[in-house]
Amino acid sequence: MTAQGVGIGLRPQYGEELMETERQVDFLEFIPENYVGRGGKDRRVLYGAAERWPLLCHGVSVSAGSPDPLDREYLDQLRPLLHDLGVPRYTDHLCFTAVGGFQSHQLVPLPFSAEAVRHAAARIRQISEVLELPVAVENVTYYAVMPGTELGHAAFVRAVCEEADCGLLLDVNNLFINCSNHGADLQAELDQLPLDRVCHIHIAGHVARGRRLIDHHGAPTSSEVLDLYAEVVRRLGDVPTLLERDTNIPPLDEVLDEADAIRAVQREVLS
Repeated sequence: MTAQGVGIGLRPQYGEELMETERQVDFLEFIPENYVGRGGKDRRVLYGAAERWPLLCHGVSVSAGSPDPLDREYLDQLRPLLHDLGVPRYTDHLCFTAVGGFQSHQLVPLPFSAEAVRHAAARIRQISEVLELPVAVENVTYYAVMPGTELGHAAFVRAVCEEADCGLLLDVNNLFINCSNHGADLQAELDQLPLDRVCHIHIAGHVARGRRLIDHHGAPTSSEVLDLYAEVVRRLGDVPTLLERDTNIPPLDEVLDEADAIRAVQREVLS
């Protein structure tokens, strides 16, 4: 099965309710850290979901840009799970989460430099080799520019994807937030990204803290982000789109209502 349309995240809160719903769900995306080395009910739901819907995988802790060695033990456990479920690729974030043996579980931005391009690209290629799958990386939000930065964010993302020969998971909410917070031109940033490498899209809500926008994943998608999403669909066509709700997780029907609204935008543009 191939993912297309608009999907939602496979969250433990939904469990059996999701498995029993008759509403439209085009695909599901799961976080592999919730399942590697674990069994029980959640794993049974994951395999049951794989029988009904296409699955995409999105990791949060491989730390593609870290100076630490890759966690080969984790990757060696992850590989058979991904192949067993038949996911088309592994996706993670273009950032680092671990340093000095400490796993922060935070998406820390890299310096946007030529050295960081070479380092992250080499690690992405290594991750792909170990997992025996293509890899795509997500453009993350950043609230401070790291020392050593030489490039704009979109140019950095492009350089890494080209050097690693990997895909891009385009998060349109993150793109909007970064441009708003750092005063970048939204269309210029979009033009610089390697859109020909986009394999799927993330869309989510954010919150304002004073003049700064915060990547929140706990609110409905804003009208401005939906407008940006429509522009991306006009450029790219039918790319699978994942609605993220990771905090303040509402009832399943509320998430599916929002997925329906995003699907309506997608269909209107494609028509």
